[in-house]
Amino acid sequence: MNDLEVRELRYFVAVAEELHFGRAAARLGMAQPPLSRAIRELERRLGVRLLERTTRQVTLTPPGEVFLRDARTALDTVTAAARRARHAARPERGLRVALKADYDAGLLPRILAAYREEEAALPVELLLGGRNEQAPALRDGRADVALLVTPFDDRNLDTEVLLTEPRLVALSAADPLAARPRLSMADLAGRPLPDGTLAEWDGAEPPPGRRPPRTGLDLAQVCNLVELGSAIWFVPVSVARRHPRPALAYREVADLSPSELAVGWPQGSRSPAVAAFVRAAVAVAGGPPAASVGLDPLRTGA
Repeated sequence: MNDLEVRELRYFVAVAEELHFGRAAARLGMAQPPLSRAIRELERRLGVRLLERTTRQVTLTPPGEVFLRDARTALDTVTAAARRARHAARPERGLRVALKADYDAGLLPRILAAYREEEAALPVELLLGGRNEQAPALRDGRADVALLVTPFDDRNLDTEVLLTEPRLVALSAADPLAARPRLSMADLAGRPLPDGTLAEWDGAEPPPGRRPPRTGLDLAQVCNLVELGSAIWFVPVSVARRHPRPALAYREVADLSPSELAVGWPQGSRSPAVAAFVRAAVAVAGGPPAASVGLDPLRTGA
């Protein structure tokens, strides 16, 4: 078989993610017939059927699911190689750190201070993004190192857990459940989260046919959704402490899994600056906590 082309991988990933040839063609900026022909030719060359097509739907076959995972990895690698080469060619080098705003458990200022004392330290560029955007940024070369909050996709990444902390549920203060001091996941079943998934999925992929998670909401928008009773929100204690609001009630959930904060970097990285940042982060996380994470001050809206 001839070597696969990056173009073919992009075509397949678009179809596999959209599960619709028309939407995939629009996403790729091309007509549908040549896209369909390209996918058929790809299947012929591989000698396997990647997609099942009917007049009503397109689904992935088991070989297609395997190929999708590896195709995404290959595309990330190609994209990352180009981005890292351009970054290395910049006259002033720096360290790009990806994170979600406020999801650093209060550690970031101390990590940066410790990092600046490292011999290999470079100027830091902070890349703020939404939920689940940090790990992809590492894989595709937009970031050199990241602070990651579970759950995250750790494919092709090395990670080190910095700390584990409880999570609370944020409710509208007018919600009847806010009158109770302690809840369970069963109490919250069927409630929507700000990203459009349901509470019981708690970070898992939604079942087939359900709408994909919303992305791009900032913290103020999330708080507004919760205050209006349109959603609930699972939030680490450290984030809840930073955002007390009269119209929000934070409550403990007995069987809610904790949140882990990790530092992550691409597998195979040989950057002294990345190694220095990781050392600084691990050293700071192993030191005395920045503040108590007691729950009592969070009982707003009672």
